[in-house]
Amino acid sequence: MRVLVTGAGGQLGQELVAAFTGSEHDVVPCDLAVFDVADREQTLQAVGTVSPDAIVHAGAWTDVDGCEGDADRAFRVNALGTRHVAEAARMVNARVCYVSTDYVFDGTARTPYTEWDQPNPLSVYGRSKLGGETVLGPDDTVVRTSWVCGRHGRNFVKTVLGRAQQGQPLTVVDDQHGCPTFADDLAAAICRLVTGRLPGTFHVTNQGPTTWYGFARDVVAVAGLDTALVRPIATADLRPARPAPRPPYAVLDNAALRLSGIPLLPEHHEPLERLVKELTAS
Repeated sequence: MRVLVTGAGGQLGQELVAAFTGSEHDVVPCDLAVFDVADREQTLQAVGTVSPDAIVHAGAWTDVDGCEGDADRAFRVNALGTRHVAEAARMVNARVCYVSTDYVFDGTARTPYTEWDQPNPLSVYGRSKLGGETVLGPDDTVVRTSWVCGRHGRNFVKTVLGRAQQGQPLTVVDDQHGCPTFADDLAAAICRLVTGRLPGTFHVTNQGPTTWYGFARDVVAVAGLDTALVRPIATADLRPARPAPRPPYAVLDNAALRLSGIPLLPEHHEPLERLVKELTAS
């Protein structure tokens, strides 16, 4: 297959390029330096030139608090940009795999969200990403994920590890629940869905729910550092408060994968140990 990857310079994008290349597919990495998905003409021209069999659309504006302060930019990139990608894909008869988010849910559930639960985003970011989901066709794929971290780019694991290595205390919320997802595991799963031409919505996370506080303690513990550096706090007590509301419970049930007989990603402590060892060795 020839696969075009948007957002190829990001933490997930780089892993996607590696995953498809490792599976011996023809990969065309694209980011803002190649074309801006918010620009319809650029998108149509670039996709038309490449003429891929599939587009993995990982490009997005993921600054949750930034989106809250600039809704037009959020919808222009995340919703309208996805519309342009979908239009371009139809032009060359390509399938789209769109990377979405747990933020499409409001977090009021008490059990993990399945792919068939009704979205109700609280934030501009969540609404803009849901907007992207709505423009896809019946043969396209939506992959919702959460709490992504990995070797590339800025992420929670790197931040916690850096602070702890310097002996700095960390105050982390203990009332937001979700599933950490490691970019290389996620990329491998997306590669499987795309090459298998599986349409519809899939929740794809590493297994094992936790809180941000619990996750931070695990990062510090795996690194062999002092877990007393990590202190819990309630979201309501954060000062200053975050501009964008977070879903308090955003655990995604990977039901579509499980019911399809597709192997789930490993429990999150396994890839966490792998990642921390790699980051501390460098």
